[in-house]
Amino acid sequence: MILITGANGWLGLNLVDSICSGRATKWGQKPDEIKAFVLRGTDKNRLLKIAPDIKIIEGDLNNEKDVKHFLQNAKDASLFHTAGVIHPKRTSEFFKKNRDATETLLKASSKANIKRAVVVSSNSPCGCNPSINHEFDEGSEYNPYMNYGRSKMEMEIICNELYKKGDLDLVVIRAPWFYGPFQPSRQKLFFEMIRRGKAPIVGNGKNRRSMVYTENLVQGLILAAVKEKALGKTFWIADERSYSMNEIVDTIESEIERKLGQKCDHGRLRLPDWFSTLSEKVDALIQWFGFYHQKIHVLSEMNKTIACTVAKAQEELGYSPEYSLGKGIEISLEEVYN
Repeated sequence: MILITGANGWLGLNLVDSICSGRATKWGQKPDEIKAFVLRGTDKNRLLKIAPDIKIIEGDLNNEKDVKHFLQNAKDASLFHTAGVIHPKRTSEFFKKNRDATETLLKASSKANIKRAVVVSSNSPCGCNPSINHEFDEGSEYNPYMNYGRSKMEMEIICNELYKKGDLDLVVIRAPWFYGPFQPSRQKLFFEMIRRGKAPIVGNGKNRRSMVYTENLVQGLILAAVKEKALGKTFWIADERSYSMNEIVDTIESEIERKLGQKCDHGRLRLPDWFSTLSEKVDALIQWFGFYHQKIHVLSEMNKTIACTVAKAQEELGYSPEYSLGKGIEISLEEVYN
């Protein structure tokens, strides 16, 4: 049995699709019964379209009864924990949904005797790179960026403590900015801004970002679930290399014109570095009062390098990302504009 939290979310849908279609077989995960956990009241239509026979449990991961129900008869199951919150209205939600819910889920999973848990984290526990040419690896120290980063850092600490106590076999996967099918509206807005010549570039655009196409990320998750070498470890999973912001925008612009035959305005909304610096200060102030503003937070990161190496995953898991930025963007755009 395979258990997936957040199964109707962006990453969860890609994971379900890969397993149900049989694509995950090449990484060692055969099609199996899937039990999906989704937040009560959220849309399930896309999930059911992908997997009509999937068993869905609705509930709240902070509710022990809901979690216990989800984990019934789950002995020796593989758990993929993709649920979490990125852009809430209040900062307290970061800790409630990312840290506390994960702890509730994993402690219950230990009692249910699941085989292994693969927990999805983020680049944010490590923050931003100190220079353009620096890359995070699994030995990089914690330096969390804002409350989201702190919530994911504390989540990772809980995971490591549970593993060291022998309570649960688990693996932590750090995923940076990802892109691919089933993308939310914020990703579609970014593409449309580029098409209209309004792509935001803060500074000179040479700052680098690690990204990961969703199928590359799914490969990393599956390998983490099936490889013995993965136990108790943390892995960065991203595309093979990082990209400058200029390259990201140029690639999207090129693919819109090449693949879709649509004309781009070839403009850039260029902003000085101090714009992100100011946004960061405003962001910190807003979050100090317990609130969160998505656009200000995103702007605060726009001139920063957030890059990692996937060398450890390649060496120990056999991770081999199959999709380049160009190919991944091509598929992503087809979903948006077709």
